[in-house]
Amino acid sequence: MKFLQTFVLLALASCHAFASDPSPLQDFCVAVNDPTSAVFVNGKFCKDPKLVIADDFSFTKFRYPGSTSNPLASKVTTAFVDQFPGLNTLGIATARLDFAPYGLNPPHIHPRGTEMLLVVEGTLHVGFVTSNQLNNTLFTKVLTKGDVFVFPQGLVHFQLNIGQTNALAFAFLSSQNPGLITIANTVFGSKPPINVDVLTKAFQVDNKLINYLQAQNWFENH
Repeated sequence: MKFLQTFVLLALASCHAFASDPSPLQDFCVAVNDPTSAVFVNGKFCKDPKLVIADDFSFTKFRYPGSTSNPLASKVTTAFVDQFPGLNTLGIATARLDFAPYGLNPPHIHPRGTEMLLVVEGTLHVGFVTSNQLNNTLFTKVLTKGDVFVFPQGLVHFQLNIGQTNALAFAFLSSQNPGLITIANTVFGSKPPINVDVLTKAFQVDNKLINYLQAQNWFENH
């Protein structure tokens, strides 16, 4: 019995220890797509430290608003490790979110990172839904300039501009590569498409509706 208790405690501790990006073993590891001169760390090859420059730690694509001229009336500009190589091994990422009036960042998931959102301009209606174990409870809040809201890792969440003016927010995530699963795009826009019978039974709707949804051109605002 003591052995079992010890094993359970160690298992729980291990799960907690590996719940986020592993800690770096060096000062930095600027990602580079050149396997001939690098060490493989966190899914990326490291640039030779002697060749690293200040620009590797700078990201300038947040200077200008993203285009919101699209069906969602929103644009998310990400600074994940693929766009910002200096983040490699550092366990953080960020994004700029631009919204036209009534623009939406649709329900989505970050499977590998918790997100903290800071509203810079405008008024956003935000929320997340808990897992089945907590009865799919919806937590929502209306945020204005200066407000912060956190979305726990792996939970479905969204942001909607409910104002009549543009809105701007910045997201900060606890992984260099938090991942993104947009619910509608994934379920109805997969390639090849999910069997209609599966979705008809899962959503308990007519197959004509599923066919209609699968025929849509699901826009990706990231």
